[in-house]
Amino acid sequence: MLRYGWAMTQQTTWLDQLRDAQRRGDAVAEGAALTTAIRLDRGNIAAILAMAELQRRLQDDRAAATFYRLALGTAANAGSVPMSLHAGLERAEQFLVASERAFADHLLGQLRNVGIDARTATPRVAEALRMLAGEQQVYLQQPSMFYFPGLAQRPFFNRSEFEWVPALEAATDAIRDELFALIDNASDRFGPYVTASPDRPPPNNPLLDKPDWGAAWLWKDGAVVDGMETLCPAALAALGLAPQPVIPGRAPLALFSRLTPGTHIQPHYGMLNTRLICHLPLVVPAGCGLRVGPETRNWREGELVIFDDSFEHEAWNRGTSDRTIMLFEIWRPDIDADEREQLTRIFSAIDSYAEQ
Repeated sequence: MLRYGWAMTQQTTWLDQLRDAQRRGDAVAEGAALTTAIRLDRGNIAAILAMAELQRRLQDDRAAATFYRLALGTAANAGSVPMSLHAGLERAEQFLVASERAFADHLLGQLRNVGIDARTATPRVAEALRMLAGEQQVYLQQPSMFYFPGLAQRPFFNRSEFEWVPALEAATDAIRDELFALIDNASDRFGPYVTASPDRPPPNNPLLDKPDWGAAWLWKDGAVVDGMETLCPAALAALGLAPQPVIPGRAPLALFSRLTPGTHIQPHYGMLNTRLICHLPLVVPAGCGLRVGPETRNWREGELVIFDDSFEHEAWNRGTSDRTIMLFEIWRPDIDADEREQLTRIFSAIDSYAEQ
């Protein structure tokens, strides 16, 4: 009770000081009263907003933005905010949007004056400027299971970086023929990609158990699927050219991945950042696309797409017929042989625990 009474006394003191300073038009005293209030209670959203408004009146927009951000962050963590503060929080959001736009305009204008713009900057500098100006979100690796530090933050990799790619791409026609034969003669090989394990809760995925995202597995759980040696020998031979992880019970993995018209794979993250996902486009109608981080690409039949699925990514088929690719994974090239061996042991140990 004594501490509560002391806190109430302190609150009354700063409120009285604030009102007195406002009546006298004393901005210095007003700021001192608000500083005291915020120090007494870091969650005092009303005082933080009032400090932001004071900084605006003093024409210190950078300080105002700092306090507005603090107010919005505090409100977000509070869960419940009194209705009397909603208008102030809306003003904070509006001010920050306008402030960020003004900063971007100033920055880009200054850079144009010295000959730097989106046309003349290198790709990485141009991307950094877009993020600095708030025009592009910052995307980073966020694997859902295992993060390996020190790897380059690159959503996409160039085909030309991998010497085995031309030989694999040269097999596209033969692999496509095997796909068509599979569809004609063994269509039961395709099943839903997203399924539930009988002893686990079902994933919260709108494509659960739906054929809209279909999979015909070539390699699954580290083994060639029964019968695929006969049905798809060209596909398996081509996969043998790539540096696929070999982890008992886990990898390699490879499949024909089919999206029916109107299907959208929602934004999500892969489990690991130690691998890259490869797509060999086999049948690609117009209206299909893949976004990884900030970059969106369209598949072109016969041209491998290589990306890091630990970035947020999504895919869609807005066309009128099925889109089918051959999907597989490879080791990242910036993980050396010793690290690959140690990672293989780590993943095997993880899997052995899950089996207990």
